[in-house]
Amino acid sequence: MTMTTLTHTDTGWRLFLRTIVARAYPRIIGQQREKSWIFFETFLPFIATCGYVFVYRAMNAPEDYIGFVIVGGAMTAFWMNVMWSMSAQMYWEKENGNLALYIMAPNNMMAILLGMAIGGMFATTLRAIVIIVLGSWFFQVHFAIASFVQLFAVFMLTLTALYGLGMVFASLFLLFGRDAWQVVSLFQEPVYFLSGFYFPVKSFGFAVALIASVLPLTLGMDAMRQLSFASGPTLGFISVEIEIVGLMILSVMFIALAKYALSVIERKAIEEGTLTDRRR
Repeated sequence: MTMTTLTHTDTGWRLFLRTIVARAYPRIIGQQREKSWIFFETFLPFIATCGYVFVYRAMNAPEDYIGFVIVGGAMTAFWMNVMWSMSAQMYWEKENGNLALYIMAPNNMMAILLGMAIGGMFATTLRAIVIIVLGSWFFQVHFAIASFVQLFAVFMLTLTALYGLGMVFASLFLLFGRDAWQVVSLFQEPVYFLSGFYFPVKSFGFAVALIASVLPLTLGMDAMRQLSFASGPTLGFISVEIEIVGLMILSVMFIALAKYALSVIERKAIEEGTLTDRRR
């Protein structure tokens, strides 16, 4: 008598979730093995944030501007995670020879990227918390939160749209090939400027601020500042309710665009067989 062993194969959402966990796990564990990375990625960026605080102090700016800088400094961690741990990751995987395995595997590419991003968020969230806590304590920042529910909703919608944008960039960087590193560096400072990391985006004027709102961080940080500080509403670009709707639209748009772009990339890799060529 022979015995047959049946192997269960995950599909659908179960496979999607298991892929996220599988790609997040090594990043979380790896960051714990290198304690020095946590220090350098957490405390050194805090020094840059302090620099902007002292500039505002020297100018005798309103105290809420100090809080704006602290919030902006915390959110830079998430933008850097999107650009380096998500957008450029597929290009680095191609350089290491792993991209072909991702293409051939039955796993969804969006799940792979999302797992990488969530794994990287361990250090990212720690860095953001340290900047908020230390900045608030050291510079005596006073928060006046108008609505915890709206603040949480804005934060989650901002991250959703931001990581959707990161998935779009990941597919584009594969097409750019060797220029991925330069493109990441190119986007870094302009986004700091256009998103108003260290100042109210309202300072741009309505037209420029509206154009900059295509970046999720622009609307997200403006809404969070309005909900977190007493003078926030007077320095806000538009009302929080409109910004929440805008973030919803950006979330759906970027995720849909990412799904389409990644499907095009997979189809291109299968049909042409040149996407994983390291010479590109």
